[in-house]
Amino acid sequence: MAVTTGKGQTMWGGRFAATPTDIMEEINASLDIDRRMAAEDIAGSRAHADMLAEMGIISEADNEAIQGGLDTVAEELRNGSFPFRRELEDIHMNVEARLKELIGEPAGRLHTARSRNDQVVTDFRLWTRGALDEAMQLVAGLQSALVGRAGENTETVMPGFTHLQTAQPVTLGHHLLAYAEMLERDRSRLLDCAERLNECPLGSAALAGTGFPIDRDMTAEALGFARPMANSLDAVSARDFALEALAALSIAATHLSRLAEEIVLWTSAQFGFAQLTDAWSTGSSIMPQKRNPDAAELIRAKASLITGLYSSLQGAVKALPLAYAKDLQDDKRLTFEAFDTYNLCVRAMTGMIETINFKPENMRAAAAKGFSTATDLADWLVRELGLPFRDAHHVTGQLVAKAEEKACDLSDLTLADMQSVNAKITDAVFDVLTVEASASSRTSYGATSPVRVAEQVAQWKQRLRLE
Repeated sequence: MAVTTGKGQTMWGGRFAATPTDIMEEINASLDIDRRMAAEDIAGSRAHADMLAEMGIISEADNEAIQGGLDTVAEELRNGSFPFRRELEDIHMNVEARLKELIGEPAGRLHTARSRNDQVVTDFRLWTRGALDEAMQLVAGLQSALVGRAGENTETVMPGFTHLQTAQPVTLGHHLLAYAEMLERDRSRLLDCAERLNECPLGSAALAGTGFPIDRDMTAEALGFARPMANSLDAVSARDFALEALAALSIAATHLSRLAEEIVLWTSAQFGFAQLTDAWSTGSSIMPQKRNPDAAELIRAKASLITGLYSSLQGAVKALPLAYAKDLQDDKRLTFEAFDTYNLCVRAMTGMIETINFKPENMRAAAAKGFSTATDLADWLVRELGLPFRDAHHVTGQLVAKAEEKACDLSDLTLADMQSVNAKITDAVFDVLTVEASASSRTSYGATSPVRVAEQVAQWKQRLRLE
């Protein structure tokens, strides 16, 4: 089937005597994917036509006809009446063919001084810029949820872990804010990517530029780009903006996966730190007691999917000589899927964080296990008895061993037990052996003390404009 524009003509068929086979048409078509860039394609065409008219390359009458026809195309796309034709390969050809049906000859002048190469990548940059903005807004929403829950739990004590072994008591608010910090770096990477991609390829034509007296600054400004790209070969072939976006999404998805893993652990019977609401849980077909954290588990899996999409795009680009090659047609599919997947994961995580029911009493009980205040004991020996830290570490180790022998916690040892290891220990030591005292004593900048966490929550609310 020929790629026709009316009257038996094809978009690119002047050179060819025969039409593509059905299989060639199938592998070559991208309409099912790139139709998502219809709005960007129309925006790029509007800017290009205005510039052509301003520079006297087309007439004002032709530009008026083009703009009016594009209005109709945009309305058809909005109301679902646009006649998509898969044989026209992509959204760009579909829009151009429909424009010709609507306004006739002036439509043929729209493509003056541009190629599908610069047209497509301009649309792609516009779409990716918008997708980055949406992702950043969603990240800020998740941060707001984390900060809100952290503010509710500035004094909620839980075990802090290293190697998934009880280490020291921390506050739940402090733990949640750690993810807010990770997400802020994610947001920063997305913003950096948006700033770097904000150059306009339009006017680079196929690869070498054009001999028409175009004004690339005008089209760049009309489309909200900071500047036109400086090299036409680079402009039509560069996809590092998409690679950078997917790399940033891959890192960001890894952070979501880590938080998802915590939710899976915390909601297990073995931890019992939290429970997901019915809205964010699923059941079992055979075990009626089950409450499965499927959304969190799926986020873990989808983080790997996003990394795989990034790797696939990198593989498609890595061996391409300048300038354009059809390999780049798949860049949209990979990028669209990565953003769709990431945004879905952020929305799901935000819903879980906003509604999850924490169980402070279970967290507190777990924090008191595993000799979590041993470091506080060692610090007390340094501070109050003047022991070198390594000596204090050794004394504390001996006391932990004694507590293990007696099957009790450090705070349950008697003063006599303590003094059997170091005679200078006084009963004041017991003041530092509660989990609340341990957490409250960590007052350095960025530490877990409720006072410091409350300060951080206030700063985050101001940063996120929550108050």
